[in-house]
Amino acid sequence: MRFSVLASGSTGNAIYVATDRISVLIDVGITGKQAEAALREIGVDPTELSAILVTHEHVDHIKGIGVMARRYNLRIYANQKTWSELDGQIGTIREDQKQLFEVGEKKELEDLGIESFGISHDAVEPMGFCFYHNNKKLSVATDLGYVSDRIKETIRGADAYVFESNHDVELLRMSQYPWSIKRRILSDVGHLSNEAAGEAMIDVLGGRAERVYLAHLSKENNMIDLARLTVKGILEESGLKVGDDVHLRETYPDRPTKLEFL
Repeated sequence: MRFSVLASGSTGNAIYVATDRISVLIDVGITGKQAEAALREIGVDPTELSAILVTHEHVDHIKGIGVMARRYNLRIYANQKTWSELDGQIGTIREDQKQLFEVGEKKELEDLGIESFGISHDAVEPMGFCFYHNNKKLSVATDLGYVSDRIKETIRGADAYVFESNHDVELLRMSQYPWSIKRRILSDVGHLSNEAAGEAMIDVLGGRAERVYLAHLSKENNMIDLARLTVKGILEESGLKVGDDVHLRETYPDRPTKLEFL
């Protein structure tokens, strides 16, 4: 299994996951042109794509879905409640391209196993995904107001994680955002802070040199170095050695991470 975080942050999110038999995108919250450029930067021809998996209907996750689906004849997988929101936002999609993937369901797309799980966010029915191939596991969990024990149990045991580290609480509190937006971000249906990300990872990681990609960073209320230092400090206080037991990786709003193999 190979993957790349094509874009991550408040301005748009997309992830590429592939085996030798299938290539999928998790969300396309960037333009079709940006998605194509990111794929080509990691050496992937967009014509190789087969499907798009949708976590939820917010624009930073669906902006380019319609364009990519129409251009490359891709199947789109989303749960029924999310489809009820997508239909008015992504343009005309053929009925045979519309596929259901409900919360808690497991599917096999060619040789790629996929498991969905519910998350806490202010969307109609948001989901995360775990991917399985050749005894390797990739867990993707962003847009989390909090991390429940059920989510921890579902994502645990992965070889790599794409995990939200959205904001620094103090930067958010001092920001120019209206209080209503601050309250939403800090709520149980908002986004995960750097501190909360680190604390959740303590309960998930096994110290097997897992790779953790800190994702969905806020442009206004976070910095890559701050997210890394905060999470690193929390993990090391718990006894995990960053660089040995776990590897922290960065994601970017405007360029893909290098193609990783599991």
